[in-house]
Amino acid sequence: MNKRMLLSLAFCIPVLIQSCAVTTVPVKRQDPLIGAIIDARTSEPLEFDTLIQRISTHDVIYLSEKHDHPDHHAMQQRVIKSLVEKGLDPLIGFEFFSMEDTPDILNFLDSAKAPHSKEMTKIVEADLRKKLGWDTQPDQMWAYYYDLLALVRDKGLEAAGLDLPETLKKRITRKGMDGITPLEKEGIFSTPQPGQAYKDYMFSIFKAVHCGMGNEQMQTRLYDTWLARNDKMALSVTRLKHHHKGPIVVIIGGGHTEYGLGVMDRVATLAPHLRQVNFAFREISTAPAALAEYLVPLDLEGYPKAPPADFLFFTQRVSYEDPCETFRKSMQKMKKPSMD
Repeated sequence: MNKRMLLSLAFCIPVLIQSCAVTTVPVKRQDPLIGAIIDARTSEPLEFDTLIQRISTHDVIYLSEKHDHPDHHAMQQRVIKSLVEKGLDPLIGFEFFSMEDTPDILNFLDSAKAPHSKEMTKIVEADLRKKLGWDTQPDQMWAYYYDLLALVRDKGLEAAGLDLPETLKKRITRKGMDGITPLEKEGIFSTPQPGQAYKDYMFSIFKAVHCGMGNEQMQTRLYDTWLARNDKMALSVTRLKHHHKGPIVVIIGGGHTEYGLGVMDRVATLAPHLRQVNFAFREISTAPAALAEYLVPLDLEGYPKAPPADFLFFTQRVSYEDPCETFRKSMQKMKKPSMD
């Protein structure tokens, strides 16, 4: 897994979502992979219509994004529109909203039935944003997800939140699973724990994300939050599929689905009969790389060898800056003695 994907994974945990704000691209590297859709199991390129044909036969379709990438959200919209054009009725599930947010989302979708002026449309959007707890988040990040919700509304589809409530996620991250109250634990769904190999793997990711600084206590809390979130989202997906005949399309960060782990693995545990497919969106690397380097499978004890996703869509990078370099400079400034 490349370093940028690692950073995307943990910095985009909702308690740290502010760090996923849109950044500028100082330099763009051209790459023949940009815009390509690749079957990760065969390394063969696919036309978009062929991709839609292949994924449309599945029960759960993951559209795995880098949260702050406009091209990723544009592709999500394109896929949803194409599924609808094929006569399917996808239900859209969102990582960034909790299952408890679903009634507010459905109220918003119902607003399509009433004519609105431009002014009223803005009021409805502002009201939804506040109810979903996004009024303190960057406008551009909100716009990505609001545009998806508006598409769902305009196409007459249904949508739901998948994750734990924001406050509960923060409490687990701050206190760990052992530190929250028994009452809170009753509201957390758990699947059988993954093995030690998976735990070690995730700890290595958390350490890499924090630029090599490993704190076991913090890593343990992040891992507790990670497991609780994946379990909750997997439960949400399986429940939604139980009540919906069409496919469940999941808008989710790539870290939660990469190599068929995370949410995908938990869904397979809960409902092994469901057919899952992961269409993941991948930024090109900072330096030129052959396609094979993007497709290296993960060999993890207890799990089948698997490529990063079933299908990959390659895009330009949002940024070529190294977050760890910025972090190191900040730390050096903090260590400089005061001149006072």
